[in-house]
Parts: sequence; C-alpha cells; structure tokens
Amino acid sequence: MDVVLTYGCFLLAGLGAGGTWSAWKAGSQLFAGVLLALTLLAAIAGILRLM
Repeated sequence: MDVVLTYGCFLLAGLGAGGTWSAWKAGSQLFAGVLLALTLLAAIAGILRLM
C-alpha cells in the first residue's frame, strides 16, 4: 500500500504540473497559482514517503 500511495503522489504531482502550465498559458494566474501550490504539496509528500 505504501508503494501505491507514493506512486499516486508523484502521479498527482505530474498531472498537476501539466495542469498548472495549461492554466498559466490560458491566462488564469490565480488558478495556476493554486494548482502550483497543490502540485508542490503532492511532490513533497511523494518525496517524504520515500524516506
């Protein structure tokens, strides 16, 4: 279960990074900022799960 949660965090971070880029290019800076914060939290959670 731990491996699935770790992969899920990194998958969510990757999808969030793509969504952040798309939102930024579409001109929605507020949504891109919120999505970037969530993406960073998911990436940090994935890294911490590896330790």
